[in-house]
Amino acid sequence: MSAQFVSPEKVRGLEERMASLGIREADIQERFVHARGRGGQKVNKTAACVYLKHLPTGIEVKCQESRSREANRFFARRLLADRIEDSILGKESPRAREIEKIRRQKMRRSRRAKGKTGADKKNTEG
Repeated sequence: MSAQFVSPEKVRGLEERMASLGIREADIQERFVHARGRGGQKVNKTAACVYLKHLPTGIEVKCQESRSREANRFFARRLLADRIEDSILGKESPRAREIEKIRRQKMRRSRRAKGKTGADKKNTEG
């Protein structure tokens, strides 16, 4: 897979990551479909949206981040590797840990906001 819009180092890194996760190109079914949404005539005329299905796991990914088909092929493979890694590692995957960290931050923020509103009510009643 070569992408003129993505640096060769990134492509090599993704290929190594896919190999370490046991993802082979032969196991991936790839289709190109018409994109949806913004982009004008170019999006409507070309099939730049990439659909990937990893046959052994059944995980499906659709990507249309860019108007370029080659860039979308790279992004879709990266997304597929993320999803497969999540399914293999579960809660230990880097993505799951990041989501958990954000969830904890939001809980702290909401607790602080609740505390402030309670203090405001006490001050206005007196």
